[in-house]
Amino acid sequence: MLILTGKEISDDFLEGFTRYQQTTKVYVQESRVFVEQQDSFIDDWDMEQRRKITEHLRKAAEGGGAVISIMKGGKLVGFSCIEPEPFGTGDSYLELSYIHVSADCRGQGIGEKLFNRTKEIAKRMGATKLYIGAHPSVETQHFYRKMGCVPAKEIHPAIYAREPRDLQLEVIV
Repeated sequence: MLILTGKEISDDFLEGFTRYQQTTKVYVQESRVFVEQQDSFIDDWDMEQRRKITEHLRKAAEGGGAVISIMKGGKLVGFSCIEPEPFGTGDSYLELSYIHVSADCRGQGIGEKLFNRTKEIAKRMGATKLYIGAHPSVETQHFYRKMGCVPAKEIHPAIYAREPRDLQLEVIV
């Protein structure tokens, strides 16, 4: 696992990375309880989205955040991004804005290793909690639960507004 500088995030950083995720069931939050619902959609990144995400990762790394990558055979198989700006009571939170494992590499423990390493780095950056606007798919939510995430105690309005269907989670680092 590598922590990348902005210069190490090339324009083709996400080339060959497969974001594809087919969702058939999601969780929605009603009060403080997650309720499972049917919903069907596919998430995948086109070239424009890849370009925007790459630019975002580079900016986060250059601005004091952290971009962590896992490579296998010279191919990017997983990455995460911790945003540099603390927030919340006592500036306790840092945002985990991205954590993804390439579709062809899921189910191999890569996400778990990446998540645990990301928590370690966030703690070194001064956070006591990671804040996650998390994809609502049942599979994604099971992963976050396994990693110890719970509903966020403090909701960050701007993160929530980016994707209101996401579930707002936190985990102690």
